[in-house]
Amino acid sequence: MAKAASDVLIGPVLTEKALTLHREGKYTFYVRKDANKVDIKKAVEQVFNVKVSKVYTLYVRGKQKRRGYTEYRTSDRKKAVVQLVPGQHIELIEGV
Repeated sequence: MAKAASDVLIGPVLTEKALTLHREGKYTFYVRKDANKVDIKKAVEQVFNVKVSKVYTLYVRGKQKRRGYTEYRTSDRKKAVVQLVPGQHIELIEGV
């Protein structure tokens, strides 16, 4: 089943570690849990008009939280680190 690019990518990850990878030509995105590497590659190439050389995926387990007496767990997420062909870049935020 082909997924639309807007359905695969949820949003960029803008943490200190992700911005460090940004300098190496690697970009991190939150993606849908059922998206595979081929779907992620096609979505990034279509949305940002760049060429992707490699895709790494990982699952982030939800954290145990507590507010007063109520305990709950945040939802699990899936991240993808996308490596671009040398010489290409994505403008996620200004000045980085």
